[in-house]
Amino acid sequence: MTDELPAPHESDAPETLDEIREAALRAGLEDYDLSPEDLADLVGEPEPLTEEALPVLAIVGRPNVGKSTLVNRIIGKRLAVVEDTPGVTRDRVAYRAEWAGRDFTLLDTGGWEKNVTGIDLSVAQAAEAAIDMADAIVFVVDAMVGATATDEQVVRLLRKADKPVVLAANKVDGPQGELEAAALWNLGLGEPIAVSALHGRGTGDLLDAAMAVLPTEMHEIEVDEDAPRRIALVGRPNVGKSSLLNKLAGTERVVVNELAGTTRDPVDEQVEYGGRTWTLVDTAGIRRRVHMTKGADFYASLRTQTAIERAEVALVLLDASTPLTDQDLRVVQQVVDAGRAMIFVFNKWDLVGEDERFLLERSIEKDMVQHSWVPRVNLSATTGWHTNRLLPALELALSSWDQRISTGRLNSFLGELVAEHPHPVRSGKQPKILFATQAATRPPRFVIFTSGFLDPQYRRFIERRLRENFGFEGTPIQISVRVREKRGRKK
Repeated sequence: MTDELPAPHESDAPETLDEIREAALRAGLEDYDLSPEDLADLVGEPEPLTEEALPVLAIVGRPNVGKSTLVNRIIGKRLAVVEDTPGVTRDRVAYRAEWAGRDFTLLDTGGWEKNVTGIDLSVAQAAEAAIDMADAIVFVVDAMVGATATDEQVVRLLRKADKPVVLAANKVDGPQGELEAAALWNLGLGEPIAVSALHGRGTGDLLDAAMAVLPTEMHEIEVDEDAPRRIALVGRPNVGKSSLLNKLAGTERVVVNELAGTTRDPVDEQVEYGGRTWTLVDTAGIRRRVHMTKGADFYASLRTQTAIERAEVALVLLDASTPLTDQDLRVVQQVVDAGRAMIFVFNKWDLVGEDERFLLERSIEKDMVQHSWVPRVNLSATTGWHTNRLLPALELALSSWDQRISTGRLNSFLGELVAEHPHPVRSGKQPKILFATQAATRPPRFVIFTSGFLDPQYRRFIERRLRENFGFEGTPIQISVRVREKRGRKK
């Protein structure tokens, strides 16, 4: 190993028992092969909070033309739901993708026509939302069926938007398909690029064409550390996000309607709350076009994801008067995946009867057993009851999100933990924890160097004990285990 181990953050001369332990363990690492990534993590410098401004490429088209199959082909993973049935795309709509060294955001608009009247209308609604968000469009048409009336309607939207469009003639698997694809010149969108999303044919040419029209002047914006902390209000439709924003702001800043999904665009609001300024991102916002009412699901899902990624802490609103849904749990997982601090806000708690509250508490504990580290506030956004309890929960979650444990304390903690509860012996071998460090905050990210694989159960055990000893209430914890061989050892 040519690179030297980085020195500890504290004084070079160890003084405390923790520092002596750290110095000894760090010296022992010199016998192991460490990568440049390992060395960087050992430094443990704080990572700046940034907002990514990636170009957005939207996949648009009528149902069952292969949009989700094309999305999976582009991102190289089977993440979008694919079935041979129109309208099966339900959950995530935005993916980070890369082609020819360029990163971009890919939007999948499939499936948002469920539960609306008239498939043509619903396709147009989803397409309009995607076009509004995107920097460039890939318009997918089934070459074997040809252009339909629905396709023609989307073409009119594309022309009106005046954004770059790449025409993908999908399901082309042979010479006959090439002829059918050529007929799509009549749409007036330029050359149809013949592709087979299922088999991968032509997708490289399609992406080359898309990259040629996507803007290149995109960059990361570093968030000012001294700026007001950013809070995202997230949750499924009609749980009271806009009502809570209005209550915290003290004014009617956003439209509130009993109809679920009346908020369309995100609105960043500077509010004074608890003697300090906060930036509230309501994922939600004000609807600007009434005819988008039934097509708002696509837009709302994308806005929720974007708001979470731009925030520091998420208030996940849940309706206490109704059982938890899969949609609620998906929003929670979005926050965890994004690594943001989180608070559960059970709204409409005043609508729950005294006799029902005990059963509701038991139900919540059961459904949220994997998220027992998340602070919970029961309130009423409409009346303002218990909204004052949000401030201490916010401060607790953000302080946990920012918290850093010194390397000495961390390794002393792990040393005692392993002595008390050693890792089980597997196949005659027992992995040894060599060294651990907190590589980052926001969220807290720990790297544990070991001589062998750690069971998932033991990793979860370490996480539970980390929370018991150091708090971390309201923040996800990321733990990565690096198995490293001694230098010179044959593999």
